[in-house]
Amino acid sequence: MFAGKMAISSLNSLLSVGILLLAFNVSYSYSSGDELKIKTATFLSPKFELGPGSVENRYYYNIKFPRGHIALKSFNGEVIDEAGNSIPLHETYLHHWVVGRYYQRSNASNPRSDHIFARNSGICQGGSLGQYFGLGSETRKTATYVPDPYGIEIGNPNEIPEGFEEKWLLNIHAIDTRGVEDRLGCTECKCDLYNITVDEYGDPLRPDYKGGLFCCYDHTQCKVRKGFQGARRSLYLRYTVKWVDWESSIIPVKIYILDVTDDGKRFNDSVGVHAHYGCRVEYDVQPCKANGVATDDCIDAKRTSVVMPNGGYVIYGAAHQHTGGIGSTLYGQDGRVICTSVPTYGEGKEAGNEAGYIVGMSTCYPNPGSVKIADGEKLTLESNYSKSTRTHTGVMGLFYLLVADHLPNPIQISHTDHVHMLVEKKASSYSWAVAVGILGVAIIITVAVGSYLKKRVEDGYEPILIN
Repeated sequence: MFAGKMAISSLNSLLSVGILLLAFNVSYSYSSGDELKIKTATFLSPKFELGPGSVENRYYYNIKFPRGHIALKSFNGEVIDEAGNSIPLHETYLHHWVVGRYYQRSNASNPRSDHIFARNSGICQGGSLGQYFGLGSETRKTATYVPDPYGIEIGNPNEIPEGFEEKWLLNIHAIDTRGVEDRLGCTECKCDLYNITVDEYGDPLRPDYKGGLFCCYDHTQCKVRKGFQGARRSLYLRYTVKWVDWESSIIPVKIYILDVTDDGKRFNDSVGVHAHYGCRVEYDVQPCKANGVATDDCIDAKRTSVVMPNGGYVIYGAAHQHTGGIGSTLYGQDGRVICTSVPTYGEGKEAGNEAGYIVGMSTCYPNPGSVKIADGEKLTLESNYSKSTRTHTGVMGLFYLLVADHLPNPIQISHTDHVHMLVEKKASSYSWAVAVGILGVAIIITVAVGSYLKKRVEDGYEPILIN
């Protein structure tokens, strides 16, 4: 299917890239037997190049994406090389990828100008969490499928401003950790490893800022072991989108992204450098020691309360955490559990099973109508990390929710939809049991959650493998 190893000559390199583009840019398939025909397309991001210790963190505008009035059903991505090989996290760490929607003037000559960012439904509207999709190291084994009869509506001509076109952008943040001195430190963007004292705009960092996004921006360099030699290589984000043509029977869902760093404050121009948005996206986990060794009961539990301006029925939920995360839970105002999402850690070296890295997050698909959030309800988000003997910088505690205003009447979920969710769950190390009663409409989904990360070493986590 691919050209195999890349030849030295530039001619063969171009041939390999051409084959890759043909193989992945336009690949459509249709499911059979579904009430709504699911369409699938796989695309490639623009090429980016990384060498040992280098960083890619930029936005690509007007990426290839399905067009028309449709309902998005899923979005998944992973980093590959020019031959189409999946790249393991211990070589290129995928800090995150983000996909957003925007409207651009039809006659605009600059893709970065004359556009309106079409954000999700909240709640962090002032900051950088307006995306439609986004994951990180867990991307290969985290289900993103939206069950029938629901979908994320896009391309509605009534919502696109006159004189504008709907387009999509992609942000890729990848860190090449081949040969670096401190692999975990590089992935946590520790400022001293990058020799960074100012942000990407040249403004000085806070004296207490030890690591995070401000220290691993585009074209920064993490410290590499002396004498290590490694070639630069061309990489892509390969992403697969599933959708159906819009029909009146589809129920649209709203996307909410919650952030455990949200303190309820919102944008204030007077703050100055690194203006405060309320949702800071990242935070640090301080060390926990008992005689110099991290203990098993040393957990960092960070909580925040957020108010949902508009409620509805929860259709899907999943958390996003970094290495050391042991799960997040979203609680209702009365203390009920709305969704718990826990990580799966890898155990080997191959792509999708890298030891020491989160390779998947469990997801919640509540029984239809069983989980409802009231308008104005105060929710509590808790993000739990296993502490260690070292400070961990730039960790995240995000929570994705898909919420529907109403349910189908009567409640009807297709058999093929259950099958699809079962396949997705298997990839996330979940086992699902579905019992459908002949005399009534009943769906019982039992989720067996794997045990938390138990192996601990000096830094409190499983070691990140070094080749």
